[in-house]
Amino acid sequence: MFGFLNLNKPPDWTSHDCVAKVRKILKTKRVGHGGTLDPMATGVLPIAVGTATRLLPYLPENKAYRAKIQLGLSTDTDDITGKAIATCPCADLTLEAVKPYLAEFIGNITQIPPMYSAIHKDGRRLYELARKGAIIAVEPRQVKIDQITVLGWLKGEFPQIELDIHCGSGTYIRSLARDLGKVLAVGGTLASLTRTESCGFQLADSINLEALMAHSEGLISPRIALAHLDWISLTPERVIDWFHGRKINLTDTNVMSGSLVAVESLEAQFLGIAEIVVAEDEYYLQPKIVIQQ
Repeated sequence: MFGFLNLNKPPDWTSHDCVAKVRKILKTKRVGHGGTLDPMATGVLPIAVGTATRLLPYLPENKAYRAKIQLGLSTDTDDITGKAIATCPCADLTLEAVKPYLAEFIGNITQIPPMYSAIHKDGRRLYELARKGAIIAVEPRQVKIDQITVLGWLKGEFPQIELDIHCGSGTYIRSLARDLGKVLAVGGTLASLTRTESCGFQLADSINLEALMAHSEGLISPRIALAHLDWISLTPERVIDWFHGRKINLTDTNVMSGSLVAVESLEAQFLGIAEIVVAEDEYYLQPKIVIQQ
């Protein structure tokens, strides 16, 4: 088996739970996922099957989420599943008062990941340390948020704002919820989260585990999953060179040096990923991933 699945992760499942279930359904051990989702979250979880697991780092990085943020409440996990550590009823807070603060989170920003996260610190995951009561200074990181759109506003003692968020890899929406509450001086925590896009896959095209059990044969091909890359086709002679690791000169290419390209045969057999390299004014393919099916 070789290809990808666009899985709609159910709530209360870990990403690893989903991988284990897919292994059982497809009866294959080599299964991986792209981009961990918290157990409470739902939505797009890209799954790679077989040697397609080697291609996960080459899928598009941008992600999109639909998030509901509860204002006036702070929790130790920065989401609604955690223990409340502070409350600040704010029934008078309006959407018009919140909107100007959203602009502060667009662009390249510094973000501190949640203490309850899978990030490693001194060889241990942060959530393991947090569960033992350890107080750790979490290193801030640079992330990018491209767009935030307001989808809804629910008034109340603890109002809720619903957002559509487009961002780069490594962005924590729980941190965004916490930090939005902080700048509003009322606190905030993530109430619900659905990933609507990841690694080029869209929620509208995803399947759930029940559908996968009924139709387990439909894997997404690299031609679709790697559509964001330029593609180069090799003649039968060059396919032999490719598998033997020989230098493959390119006589004509519109791809710049340093670019990554997907490589296939003239018969549309996927061969792998290569980098375009220039040496002595000649372009050639430098294999990064060689796939033998």
